[in-house]
Parts: sequence; C-alpha cells; structure tokens
Amino acid sequence: MRIGILTVSDLGAVGQREDTSGDAILTWATERGYDVAVRSVVPDESDRIAGKLARWADSGEVDVILTTGGTGLTLRDVTPEATQAVLERAAPGIAEALRATAAPRFPRAWLSRGVAGTRGKTLIVNLPGSTGGVTDGLAVLEGFLEHAVELVSGSRTVHG
Repeated sequence: MRIGILTVSDLGAVGQREDTSGDAILTWATERGYDVAVRSVVPDESDRIAGKLARWADSGEVDVILTTGGTGLTLRDVTPEATQAVLERAAPGIAEALRATAAPRFPRAWLSRGVAGTRGKTLIVNLPGSTGGVTDGLAVLEGFLEHAVELVSGSRTVHG
C-alpha cells in the first residue's frame, strides 16, 4: 500500500514545530510494510491543502492519503473543508468510527471535524493533529484500511 502523509500546521510549515504526528504515521506505515510515497507539511490554508490532496490523488502514486492537523474548531482549522472540496465521494463511516472509538476515553474527540472519502482511486482520511489522536485513529483504520483500499482501487469488488 502506498501512503501519502500530509501534515497541516502553520508552525510546522515554517519549521517552528516538529512534525510528531506525521512521524507517528510514518512509523505506523513502515512497521506494516507500507510504502510512504510522499510526505509534506503545509500551513492551515485551504488552497494549499486542497491543492496537495488533489495533486497526490490525481497522480496515481498513492492509495491512501492520511492528513494530520487542522480538524478542530478554531478559525484556522480548515482541513475538513479543503478535503471536502477535492473529494468525489464521502465515506462518513470512517470519520464516525475514528470519533466514536476515541471519545469514550477522550471526550474531546467529538470536537474533531475530520472527514474521509475518495478521489479517483485514492482514499483520503483526516486524522487529528495530536500524536495521541493519530495513534488512536490509526488503530481504528488498521481494522479495515487494506480492505477499503482494495475496494477503492478496484482490485476487489466482493465485500465478503
């Protein structure tokens, strides 16, 4: 599986904050033998986020793009809107599963506005910006990510 990691962080984009949540995704992917094909940090700007998501998905070089950051309630948190602008089909169950699994232990997970869906043959999933939120989200995705990618890519059409 080919993974793209997009970290959304104003401070990270100018080198003033370490990308620990992106690092957590990289470690998770590497431990599972996935190929991290692309990785980038962009500021909390809709056009930059949407542009990167669209280019990566349309290039065919990634099966999954995992974003981290920009999913909260502040005015600068625009990752969900930027993602929705490039999605062709929504997959709301994925975002719901991320929130529902984390919320019993961390009630503020309900404040995450992350979304998920597809563009072409690429699955895009917004994860929170905290390392803990990413770790929790990846644990949820682990249960179905490979199957979802098979369905999105067309390599499997049977759901059994």
